[in-house]
Amino acid sequence: MQSFFAFRPFAAIAIASLACIAAVAALAADPHPDLKRLAPDEEVWVDTRAKEVVVGGSVVLDKGPIEFFACPKETKEHESIVATRATARLVHAALLAIGLESGRPVSFDPEYAAATGPRVRVRMRWTDADGKVQVTAAQNWIRDTRTGKAMAHDWVFAGSSFWTDPTDGKEYYQADGGDLICVSNFPTAMLDLPVESSQSNEALLFEAFEGHVPPRGTAVEILLSAAK
Repeated sequence: MQSFFAFRPFAAIAIASLACIAAVAALAADPHPDLKRLAPDEEVWVDTRAKEVVVGGSVVLDKGPIEFFACPKETKEHESIVATRATARLVHAALLAIGLESGRPVSFDPEYAAATGPRVRVRMRWTDADGKVQVTAAQNWIRDTRTGKAMAHDWVFAGSSFWTDPTDGKEYYQADGGDLICVSNFPTAMLDLPVESSQSNEALLFEAFEGHVPPRGTAVEILLSAAK
């Protein structure tokens, strides 16, 4: 017993030291320690000074037709250029935090009514093969199949919607299913285009701009702010 109590102070010091090391390591691992991180297990930061949201992700598609520009990981990677390491719900909260208010998703009944909401500037940031940090408008990664040029439209913060499962009463944010930043119109989109854009496979208007999109697996950040 005496031996146990004799060593307790040393054990406490060791535990405290390990806790400090873990805290420092966590801080060092955060690429944006100067920004407000909204969740420890998701890559969403808010820059309150610049009124900008930073979302971590990676390139999952660098060629072919797309319905989405970005989706949460493990949802719709087969038709999105970027998969984010964040839920759409948290990105929505981050946009609210920088002063944007969601509008209204697209409607098709009784007739087409475009999504509304504040226009959102979407930019991409990544490090190229030469180690240089690059920043470009997200539109430059999207090719309009009608013109052969980069997509010309801005996105609007439509805001998606919530759905309650009648079987268990749980509430779900519908954009978490993949509809984070869309290039085809979906009533579940968080960010959508304010122009008519078909979701039919035969009539998709956009594709990944091959040669403009970095290789698959490239770590990227999506930068979101109010469009001017």
